[in-house]
Amino acid sequence: MSKKLQQAIKPLLKTVFTLGLVLVLALSHADGALAARSGGRIGGGSFRMPSSRTYTPRTYAPPGGGGYYAPYPGGGFGFPFLIPFWGIGGGFGGLFTILIFLAIANFLVQTFRRVSNGGGEDIGYDSNPSVSVNRLQVGLLAQARDLQPELNRIAEAADTNSPEGRAEILQETTLALLRHPEYCVYAATGTQQARLNAAESQFNRLALAERSKFSSETLSNVNNQLRAALAQEALPSSSEIDNPTRLISEGPGEYIIVTLLTATLGKFELPAVNNADDLRQALRQIGSIPADQLLALEVLWTPQAEGDTLSSDDLFAEYPDLKLV
Repeated sequence: MSKKLQQAIKPLLKTVFTLGLVLVLALSHADGALAARSGGRIGGGSFRMPSSRTYTPRTYAPPGGGGYYAPYPGGGFGFPFLIPFWGIGGGFGGLFTILIFLAIANFLVQTFRRVSNGGGEDIGYDSNPSVSVNRLQVGLLAQARDLQPELNRIAEAADTNSPEGRAEILQETTLALLRHPEYCVYAATGTQQARLNAAESQFNRLALAERSKFSSETLSNVNNQLRAALAQEALPSSSEIDNPTRLISEGPGEYIIVTLLTATLGKFELPAVNNADDLRQALRQIGSIPADQLLALEVLWTPQAEGDTLSSDDLFAEYPDLKLV
């Protein structure tokens, strides 16, 4: 009887043991993945129209007729220039005709100047202009270990409250990425167009989606508020990391992901990234955005805390849009 009971229980015990082993392995893998989700963040901006605007002068007509147009900057008569008298006592008709032709010529010259300057007057009337929300992500091998201290330095010294400071952050970050071309193995770009009144929510959605991939933000500088967590052990040195080609071809490696989010005034579109040349072009293009067009900026990277790693499994699970370059 006891032998029959043992024979009946033995398969059940094997099943329970196997399930327990699988569960332990799965949980240990999840803990390792979560431990690699420290992140850094630099950001700031304002979704408001720039204060400097230009306006087209309005037509002014005083009571009693004989209206005229306010002169354009740079001197000269406006057009039309109406003269109620054509010659007084003889000889004045030709003079007034010349003045009329001069006024017409001045009007044409001023119109040409305004058109050649890009039609800046249109901005003044558009209180809800178009905004481009861009995302550029770069995946680097962990051998680019100098990149993390450089991003930390940028975060600690950044002025995120001024347009000039945010433009400098963007330039310094893109330069840091351009200095490590041999370690850039993955990349992705994306551009969305929205009106100014809807661009902020669209930008925030993208930023929250990226930030939610971190278990904690161990270093952040947002609106000039610097927060940092305690440092941990350093990443493995270059002698402890395998050859980059083998890291890609033979499975789990260690990576660094850097994400750039920008909101720019007007139409701005990043090129699709299919190779290393496309990535260089995209980095140069996004890094050259002028301060007066850069409304908001987020620079996010993971891992940030020294000692954390991002495996290939984590990379493909959290960043499925990345392409091999």
